[in-house]
Amino acid sequence: MMREAITNSFSKARTFDGLISEQQDLTFSVLESTLKKDLGIEKISEDVLITLDLYKKSEGYTNAGALLADKNQFRGIDMVRFGKNINIMLDRANYEKISILEQYNSAISKYRQYYQHEEIIGSNRKVVSQIPEEAFREAIANALVHRTWDVDSQTKVSMYDDKIEVTSPGGLPAGLSKEEYLNGQISILRNPIIANIFFRLGLIEQFGTGIIRIVDSYENSLVKPQFHTYENSISIVLPVKQISVDELSREENEIYQVLDSGPLSTKEIVNDTSFGRTKALQIINHLIEKGYLEKEGNGRATKYSRK
Repeated sequence: MMREAITNSFSKARTFDGLISEQQDLTFSVLESTLKKDLGIEKISEDVLITLDLYKKSEGYTNAGALLADKNQFRGIDMVRFGKNINIMLDRANYEKISILEQYNSAISKYRQYYQHEEIIGSNRKVVSQIPEEAFREAIANALVHRTWDVDSQTKVSMYDDKIEVTSPGGLPAGLSKEEYLNGQISILRNPIIANIFFRLGLIEQFGTGIIRIVDSYENSLVKPQFHTYENSISIVLPVKQISVDELSREENEIYQVLDSGPLSTKEIVNDTSFGRTKALQIINHLIEKGYLEKEGNGRATKYSRK
């Protein structure tokens, strides 16, 4: 009841996502499958669409309805993986004129392709993220929820070896300062209907906390995310994490420092430290599990290096 009251109060403001859409021939298979999976709603009915503020009796579908429909006319997300410079494009994917839920999921999949990998440690398989997935999820959700959709422009996701930059159309909402935006002190929702649905689906947490969650995901990193606000756009830069060695034990730090010069074999690590082979391997495996080191090669060719 409380969330429905929030939704209904949002719709009275008639923000852009609450205006009646020019598109009225809409289908919602993506939204329906998502609601079924996450909220247990078996089928989308007119009542469900009205409750979500995606449809208004005697008026038709809202812009929020069009944005969540399977097909629409809105620009979406343009993702580019660059090489050594911006003149080298290694991969490009456009997710537009489709449901923003599909855009969100497709962007997450592309992120995982380049910034996550699996490592097998003993009998365990572990997913290692160069850039925190939580930070990227928040940045993409933030772009979809808070951007200006009446501007014919895409959300740009630029992927590099050392960072991801997410740039979305629309500056800060009127009445919100950059300091308030970064500290999550005030939440002014540009698209409250979309925000409410993302909240219901668990794609965003409490309104206004996304930036704080991004910052918190870099708590132990030497490099931090950056936030740039302009008159007509907002850019979030997510660097590849560089872990602080302050949290390492004395033994872990000894091996970590030895690898400063580059990849070394177990034998070389043993020669340069005070540990025997068994102890060194134990520490090395702990550092791999924590995400500080990575293993290269197999057998006698095995070497270890900093991430």
